[in-house]
Amino acid sequence: MSTVYDFEAATIDGQTQKLDAYRGKVLLVVNVASKCGFTPQYKGLEALWRKYKDRGLVILGFPCDQFGHQEPGDENEIMNFCSLTYDVSFPMYAKIEVNGAGAHPLYQFLKSEAPGLLGSQGIKWNFTKFLIDKNGKVVRRYGSVDTPEKIDADIAELL
Repeated sequence: MSTVYDFEAATIDGQTQKLDAYRGKVLLVVNVASKCGFTPQYKGLEALWRKYKDRGLVILGFPCDQFGHQEPGDENEIMNFCSLTYDVSFPMYAKIEVNGAGAHPLYQFLKSEAPGLLGSQGIKWNFTKFLIDKNGKVVRRYGSVDTPEKIDADIAELL
């Protein structure tokens, strides 16, 4: 049986990161975008990160440009935007695809482990979130409208 620890991804600065490095942590994996109506969720994600990082939460941001061309920049532009606009300090990764033939293997796994509404596997929009327990198992999938504040209690319960 696979867990998120079986995957790796390129960080926003181009380094390969094995997700095994997060073993024993609670993870919140989010596909993000800089020019989306949900972009202000960066503020809530950063607040969750600061509130719980010392208790074992890690938020992983994966920029994606598959929804309305709302993440058009390169990695440097994305990181500058996140830093300057929302003071993001949680780990950010290189831009990926979350749907289709080019979907990152991590997202293929996440979608199969926690299908969306009516069993659909596709990611519907930016800021879809996956909550992962300390054993690397997908606990729950949240849609774009589910704010970081709304899922705070679910995170606290796993920590």
